Amino acid sequence: MQKKIRVLVVDDSSVMRQILSEILGSDPQIEVVGTAADPYVARDKIKSLNPDVLTLDVEMPRMDGLAFLRNLMRLRPMPVVMCSSLTQQGAETALDALALGAIDFVAKPTVNVSRGMRDSAQEIIAKVKVAAQARVQPLRDHPWPPVEQLHNVDAVLPKRAPVAHSAPLGRIVAIGASTGGTEAIKEILVHLPQNTPGIVIAQHIPKAFSGAFSTRMNACSKLIVCEAQDGQPILAGHAYIAPGDRHLVVVRDGAGYRCHVNDGALVNRHRPSVDVLFRSVAQSAGCHSVGVILTGMGRDGAEGLKEMKEAGAATIAQDQNTSVVWGMPGAAWQIGAAQSLHALQHIAAQIVSLATALPTAMQRNPQSA
Repeated sequence: MQKKIRVLVVDDSSVMRQILSEILGSDPQIEVVGTAADPYVARDKIKSLNPDVLTLDVEMPRMDGLAFLRNLMRLRPMPVVMCSSLTQQGAETALDALALGAIDFVAKPTVNVSRGMRDSAQEIIAKVKVAAQARVQPLRDHPWPPVEQLHNVDAVLPKRAPVAHSAPLGRIVAIGASTGGTEAIKEILVHLPQNTPGIVIAQHIPKAFSGAFSTRMNACSKLIVCEAQDGQPILAGHAYIAPGDRHLVVVRDGAGYRCHVNDGALVNRHRPSVDVLFRSVAQSAGCHSVGVILTGMGRDGAEGLKEMKEAGAATIAQDQNTSVVWGMPGAAWQIGAAQSLHALQHIAAQIVSLATALPTAMQRNPQSA
């Protein structure tokens, strides 16, 4: 029999401890071995119960969740899923937690809406299972500057062959990520030079979090980083992050590209979907693009990256050793979508190298000179 995932629930609310325990205990692969009302009790129970995964509240008495997480990831690294409110303050705190080493975050269950409760339950169970398999690294200081219907990508963007253009074509970089992706994206953006071609990013993230995430990335990167807006031109030296709960599609605009955001169907249960972004780049930019797929659970982005490769793009994936979860990049590698695997710390340099080597309009269309 498969060993159950042992979970310790830490929350100062007795009601929330009960709800989370019931949700997690309803899955036959999970066992809630204990609960704790504050970090000091949690510390003792971690020692005595040796759980596989911790669910951790953000705001608690005696010691807040972030302070406890910081100590935990230094002294006894283990998979942690943060429970946060979907507010601006909750978004900032959740992003702080991911930077400290938490695997993922979930919204606290909505107790007064039955469908909301069901959706929350499925998400919490899924993320705890992923966390149990994740690679957890001890906290280190970085030298950085300051259930819906399952659709495929056709539901949002029908597949078509890339269109040939005689006009000069700009270069573009597309990045997709999920679990562990916020820190992986940061690792890349802080090491890219200011003259990097325009970057478009799809990160699985709640609606309330994408704005705060974009602001953080802008503060630590030489690039101008923003949350993508509909109709926004894609410029070199800029990075555009898909808004939470909206797809990001790249469309041709003469010699360059523009962002298009829409509320199409969930693809692979996600919006934004990496497959949607990658397909749009394959169709709009083809061989003038670089595709990068990073850490994340599931398969979203694997088929889209393959379409980019088939359109002539350079494609790479994060390797297993540096991925928090080698689901998305692993799936891309298995189907031959990625031309090469790279450790996270080398991907920024690879992007620069590949983008520099992309064909120019002169190389593709010498008659247009």
